[in-house]
Amino acid sequence: MSRPGDGPAPPPPSPAEPAAQLVWEPTRPTDLALTLSRLQHGRRDPTHQTSPDGVVWRTLNTAAGPATLALHQHGRVLTCRAWGPGAEPAVAAAPALLGGEDDPTGFEPRHPVLAAAHHRFPGLRLARTGDVFEALVGAVLSQRVEGTDANAAWTRLVTDLGAPTPGPAPPGMRVFPSARAWAGLDQAAWRRAGVDVRRAATVQAAARVQPALERLAGRSGEQVDAALRTLQGVGAWTAAEVRQRALGDADAVSVGDFHLAAITGQVLAGRPFDDAEMVEHLQPWRPHRHRVARLLYALGIESLPRRAPRRPRA
Repeated sequence: MSRPGDGPAPPPPSPAEPAAQLVWEPTRPTDLALTLSRLQHGRRDPTHQTSPDGVVWRTLNTAAGPATLALHQHGRVLTCRAWGPGAEPAVAAAPALLGGEDDPTGFEPRHPVLAAAHHRFPGLRLARTGDVFEALVGAVLSQRVEGTDANAAWTRLVTDLGAPTPGPAPPGMRVFPSARAWAGLDQAAWRRAGVDVRRAATVQAAARVQPALERLAGRSGEQVDAALRTLQGVGAWTAAEVRQRALGDADAVSVGDFHLAAITGQVLAGRPFDDAEMVEHLQPWRPHRHRVARLLYALGIESLPRRAPRRPRA
């Protein structure tokens, strides 16, 4: 999948030779930082960091073992380097992670604000991690709390439980913990991270069925949604968040989100929506309803006045 290109600048040097590498030029414009921004759980995320030279670093688990992935962009060319036992599968999956499977065919903005966002951010792709369990843990930790609190819990728990990164990586990075580590975590550790009993129980229940969750990555969004919602503590919002990150699902709507309905209504109708109104008004954009939300947030529309009440989410 390597392409010779026209002399793109080489990626910044690293202190160790990678175990696997891919140079990839997507067929569609791709903005590395914007595409992957949705996957980061706050600035201190131990699994996702951007170094001063612009390289995006991610740690991940593969069937072959853990890997550290370094992603660098020069123009349209993306260089993916990986270290660790899982380096080869990590590099093979990098195009999907970078939105290579995201197909915007048929998407029509149909609104001036969306048209402006679509024009301004042509490189916004929907990333696909393929890791259902990791996406589910992140979503569950975000249930019913402020984003800063969810990010702090993620950072503490992943730092405490995660394995060291293979190969080079920015300081403080860790590999996402194993299902066994999550399942064995005691209540005192959950409390120290600010995670209540209900969310802790949901994560631990998911950890016990982690192999089954990973098999969901090859199924349709609707099948994944139905399977996830059989877990106690997983509702429409959580299932949609998992589909967005793990599957790159362009149509997964985060019904029950604290702000999304209000923002969508403010843009599309000049007033906040409730969830039912949001779902109704987004129908013309099927199967790209999540793409609409990503474009709105990319524009910074979240800064609009939020007059809708906060709603519980699960």
